[in-house]
Amino acid sequence: MAARNTARKRAFQILFEADQRGVDVQTVLADWIRHSRSDTRQPPVSEYTMELVEGYARKTARIDELISQYAVGWTLDRMPVVDRNILRLGAYELVWVDDTPDAVVLDEAVQLAKEFSTDDSPAFVNGLLGRFKDLKPTLRRDEA
Repeated sequence: MAARNTARKRAFQILFEADQRGVDVQTVLADWIRHSRSDTRQPPVSEYTMELVEGYARKTARIDELISQYAVGWTLDRMPVVDRNILRLGAYELVWVDDTPDAVVLDEAVQLAKEFSTDDSPAFVNGLLGRFKDLKPTLRRDEA
């Protein structure tokens, strides 16, 4: 689905921008929506992009906790900003969005890492999100 691929890429860009600017993701999302309505050169923000960003915003603390816990040898602050935000988006979609197959989430996250990050990043992203996939039932249960 090209539309979902584009939505994920835009959600990643919003998370990345928020991280770089040190502002809330919902503030950046609102900026993107406002710009898309006032500037015809800006692409519209899809419903799925909004769903991903808003869902991540609700789970931010838990997602960062999981990444910190399972990223052996890496703290969130030490991770490349691109990788950190790909992992945040992928973790949200993998653990809390049931209508997307796990394999699709993993593949899309790896593709984002290939496009936007270092040569080592796709394997890192795949490995950590693969661990979350395996632990998904436990991660959800722990939250309840």
